[in-house]
Amino acid sequence: MTNDGDRASPAFPIRLIALDLDGTLIDDELVLRDRTKAAIAGALDRGVGVSIVTGRMATSAMAFARELRLVDPIVGYQGAIIRAIPTPDRGRLGRILLHRPLAAAAAREAIEWTREIGLDPHVNHLEKFVIRADDPRAEDYSAFLGGRMIVTDDLMSWLRKPVSKVIAVSEEPIDEAILDVARDRFAGRANVTISHPRFLEFLRPGVTKGAAVRWLARRAGVPMGNVLAIGDQYNDLEMIAAAGHGAAMPHAPGPVVAAGRYVAAPLAEEGAAQLIEQLVLADPERASRSSAALAATARDVQARVEPLLPATA
Repeated sequence: MTNDGDRASPAFPIRLIALDLDGTLIDDELVLRDRTKAAIAGALDRGVGVSIVTGRMATSAMAFARELRLVDPIVGYQGAIIRAIPTPDRGRLGRILLHRPLAAAAAREAIEWTREIGLDPHVNHLEKFVIRADDPRAEDYSAFLGGRMIVTDDLMSWLRKPVSKVIAVSEEPIDEAILDVARDRFAGRANVTISHPRFLEFLRPGVTKGAAVRWLARRAGVPMGNVLAIGDQYNDLEMIAAAGHGAAMPHAPGPVVAAGRYVAAPLAEEGAAQLIEQLVLADPERASRSSAALAATARDVQARVEPLLPATA
């Protein structure tokens, strides 16, 4: 597994919250629930920084950021891009604060290799989704993405410059063994992760949500020990492992659950909101007690998960 260094020791008060979006704050209905909105609003009222840290393009997460009234940057594409929240006069696109694209040669190889193993690769670059013209789902993508989609007759010919990421889609959940093979094959040339059970992603080496959260923390002058990070997939592992208060959703893969200090309550119970209430909105003494209790509960969960983990995890 890729890692961004040892976990910082947990410290209070929590001053920065990094939140995955899909599977953590929202489900397939794409709706932010009231308890979640209230908890995040309470954190903002206390001066805590809150950022969405997602595998989506930044503009796709912008509507949720606006609904939550966030002012801190959005992390997109697992950290390949970080955008400021736009001011009203700038429309939907915030200023690019960081962009770390994948080399064109590595992107082309990722496309060739994923096709060989039966996956369907696409390209994301900045706020555009690039797809081949004969893709059977082109119309569906177009309806969803509108002007953000580029259709090309030959994806390989189009790909001549570095791009934000390559995403390869499977019809079935991707076996973890495929992730291991991909990481070995592209070591030093691309960081490979799973952002959704069916999405295998290729990014520039060193690009992870963990690295992005460290960037946010340095920018805000917040030690990593005072950071709460919550996520549910392999692409969240590095930020969960790096933050002093790293939390995995209970449906996360075993290695992700094992990386967390805490295991949140289920999404249906607004587990992220509960953690914010217990660790951020409570007074420091109560938050410290909650942290210890949550960590003890997580250790019990992790003890049950650990025997199921691959020997190399």
